[in-house]
Amino acid sequence: MTQFELLTVIIPVYNEHATLRASVERLFKTQLPLRLEVLVIDDGSTDGSAETIADLAEEGALRLIRHPRNRGKGAAIRSGLACATGDLLTVLDADLEYHPADFQSLLTPILGEETRVVYGTREFGAHTAYSFWYVIGNKVLGLWASFLFNAWISDVETCLKMAESSLWRSLLLRSDGFGIEAEVTAKLLKSGERIYEVPIRYKARSRAEGKKLQFIDGLIALWIMLRVRLLGR
Repeated sequence: MTQFELLTVIIPVYNEHATLRASVERLFKTQLPLRLEVLVIDDGSTDGSAETIADLAEEGALRLIRHPRNRGKGAAIRSGLACATGDLLTVLDADLEYHPADFQSLLTPILGEETRVVYGTREFGAHTAYSFWYVIGNKVLGLWASFLFNAWISDVETCLKMAESSLWRSLLLRSDGFGIEAEVTAKLLKSGERIYEVPIRYKARSRAEGKKLQFIDGLIALWIMLRVRLLGR
């Protein structure tokens, strides 16, 4: 049986001054069976986001990595992946849309050796959905991935993806922006991995509250999955 001891949580940040501190504190309060390594990647924020958790970095509670300019969520995740030392790795957005307590649900099938990859799947309801088109777009991406790779996946864009760090690194990720979510999913399915999905809680932000995804990001995700299916990269 594989013994996992350390879970690396990558927190990509771009202008999340209002929520970053609360997100990190909520993570530290979460009871999990593994030790935590927390990597906060400040992706060129201009609103002082990093300063809100500077004391935690100085104390050694987390590691703060800064990009001198904004490069995108994918670039932030890749920077975190390059520095991670944990056996397992996952990502947590800093916007409070996801709750780290759900990491336990993702850990359970991995620790039980039922799977190597777990996704936290959002079940959109009237009180959790950002908009009609946001939910429809998410479902289209799931159907597209399922069709391309002869699998069934219902939430390609979920932030909560967990797998061994070595598996993440084997994907040789390239995307700089939000396309990283589609690339991870496509390359996992292309390699033959079957993704185990568990339901999680979710509270979407509005555009006024800082929602950054755009319609073009959905089109890019469709293309990335097709590219991986046809070219393997």
